[in-house]
Amino acid sequence: MPGEILLEARALSKAYSVSTGAFTQSARRALAVDGVSFTLERGETLGIVGESGCGKTTLARMLMRLVEPDSGEILFRGEDWLGARGAKLRSLRRRMQMVFQDPIASLNPRMQVGSIVAEPLAIHEPQLSGEQRSARTAEILEAVGMGRDAVTRYPHEFSGGQRQRIGIARALILRPELVIADEPVSALDVSVGAQILELLARLQREFSLTLMLISHSLPVVAQLASRVAVMQTGRIVEIGTAEQVLQAPQHAYTQALLAAVPEIPE
Repeated sequence: MPGEILLEARALSKAYSVSTGAFTQSARRALAVDGVSFTLERGETLGIVGESGCGKTTLARMLMRLVEPDSGEILFRGEDWLGARGAKLRSLRRRMQMVFQDPIASLNPRMQVGSIVAEPLAIHEPQLSGEQRSARTAEILEAVGMGRDAVTRYPHEFSGGQRQRIGIARALILRPELVIADEPVSALDVSVGAQILELLARLQREFSLTLMLISHSLPVVAQLASRVAVMQTGRIVEIGTAEQVLQAPQHAYTQALLAAVPEIPE
């Protein structure tokens, strides 16, 4: 029986102007995302996979409203996400958070880790006392495997894997329903990346998260996803259960992606 639909994208498209020279801005526009539609059920992990430049990150940014689509609709919990303004926008925004690809670039180097992680609370729950904010911050840092002493240190004092844990803590401190992880392990060593994927799987269970995992790597997606969507040149060319897409792909592009991988983990 199908579950509750948390997020629905309908015919999302986004084009960008293409420059033809150093001093000219061409009228030609390239489609980064071309009529993408899908649904995301509460509690599932949807993996979106495809080569660099296929539109995955643009799609993620549109879903978070960091980029506005040229056309299409997004429904979050049945509500018009693109039409949300003011208090409604803030209410919906706190329920969806993003983990970014580069843990170095996404953390403010001038802020202590405690302030970075607590910042969403200061914005969305200003009624909390400093003591309550500190307690919530220490609690979420512990949940992602960081010690309480991290709060007074700065991002540069940590490894790439630890910085990604800090980014995940910041995303989870508001207890969101949906987390979009955009290439969360591509900047990390394989062994560190595997630890981060295990952490995401554990946190998904503990926090009852719905997860969208974006990656160019089929083995990464295979490790977590219950459903997989394959993107090529701005379009979803195949979508289905992880088993179906990874074991019996229908589209030639999916077959080519799989052929390039030595072995997909079961």
